[in-house]
Amino acid sequence: MTTANKITVLRIVLVPAFVVTIIYYVRTGNESCRLTGLLTFAVASILDGVDGYVARHYNQRSELGTILDPAADKLLLVSAIVLLSFDNEPRLGQIPLWLTGVIIGRDMILVMGAVLIRLVVGAFTVKPHITGKVATVFQMVMVVWLLLRWDVVFPPVWIKIWIWGAGVLTAASGWFYLWDGMHQLGKHPSSTSVAKMEKDMKTGQ
Repeated sequence: MTTANKITVLRIVLVPAFVVTIIYYVRTGNESCRLTGLLTFAVASILDGVDGYVARHYNQRSELGTILDPAADKLLLVSAIVLLSFDNEPRLGQIPLWLTGVIIGRDMILVMGAVLIRLVVGAFTVKPHITGKVATVFQMVMVVWLLLRWDVVFPPVWIKIWIWGAGVLTAASGWFYLWDGMHQLGKHPSSTSVAKMEKDMKTGQ
């Protein structure tokens, strides 16, 4: 349990604290709960960069960290998105259900794909794609925008930009990751397409 992993565990612990404070705000309208939830979300997001920095600069990369870090990211962001998908009026704005479905659906497909590749290939490489990073930025901006209640301060077009941008980029990143996974499967000898190709080559000889 390295220092980087301890920070990641702290990020995971902050997720239920964030959820509870926002639920209390929706039920009571107590502004201190909203601000506490917003601060908790911000701290957990900042710690994401901190644990990465510690892991890289102090040589604390570990197999446990490769599992915990993305799990902490997803827990925080998906929890916030699901929470804001409910009808929280008049306290908070609402994220469309179709967007929640796109985000969760993409993550489920990627997890199932990763398990499949792991079973077939044994080891695989996840190559971060720029669309995935930008999609995450749009999702986080959208969440913070609603938590700050800027959707009632600024023109509605802004929240629509974040929502549609997050939706399009999330779907696009899912396609890129899926394509990369299929490519890794296709290169493995146990892949049926590769096996068939080898068989055809032997037949031709």
